[in-house]
Amino acid sequence: MSSVESTIRTRVDAGSGALIGYLPVGFPSLGASVDAAVALVENGVDILEMGLPYSDPVMDGSVIQAATQRALADGFRLRDGFAAVSAITAQVKAPVLIMTYWNPVVQYGVDRFADELAAAGGAGLITPDLIPDEGADWIAASERTGLDRVFLAAPTSTPERLRRVVDASRGFVYAVSTMGITGARADVDAAARGLIERLREAGSTSACVGVGISTPEQVREVLGYADGAIVGSALVKALADGGVDAVGALAQQLAAGKSAA
Repeated sequence: MSSVESTIRTRVDAGSGALIGYLPVGFPSLGASVDAAVALVENGVDILEMGLPYSDPVMDGSVIQAATQRALADGFRLRDGFAAVSAITAQVKAPVLIMTYWNPVVQYGVDRFADELAAAGGAGLITPDLIPDEGADWIAASERTGLDRVFLAAPTSTPERLRRVVDASRGFVYAVSTMGITGARADVDAAARGLIERLREAGSTSACVGVGISTPEQVREVLGYADGAIVGSALVKALADGGVDAVGALAQQLAAGKSAA
């Protein structure tokens, strides 16, 4: 069992589920993004999802886009992602996943990317625009290096697609709660519950819900039926507005949703 899946299983067995926090590498600076990630873990986040800034973020909403564009403008380079992972894992024990679109990995070299991520202490990749059918190179590289591979499932996914995603994923399946881009929402789409049920039917034992979660109440709701809740835009906004202290405080509030799940 991977470190990500083991962490999720520990939280589920404790009567709750895992809280997964997303932040972009390099925002508001490389050092501050590391400090913010450490603050998340110190305040109750179980697994970190560190996003690599990308020039064409097709899934990201306006809050995350603004942060990643600033990081790129400030000179972010892909190697900074490995440096950040190394710095984070030197300070906390929580698994660190990289969220990245696929083109930067291809340009860097799939095997080279996998080797350097593993050497930095990373746990694996979340790849929003890579489907298992086209992921043979990454599946092979992750098998060789022991890295997790988190594929996405959507409410519109067919039963056959869900089975492929479940079979190919390691760590967890990322269940997209609603169609569209990321961003905090007042209500998490009810389609998420149905999607988790369908993933269970497809054989998933570790499925986490992301897109739209921003409050302790939503964390509690999601952990009532899923194995993990993923929070992104709300944390990025807190970091942008109030710095490391603010993002740590929000993480603590969100983590309160775990105990009541």
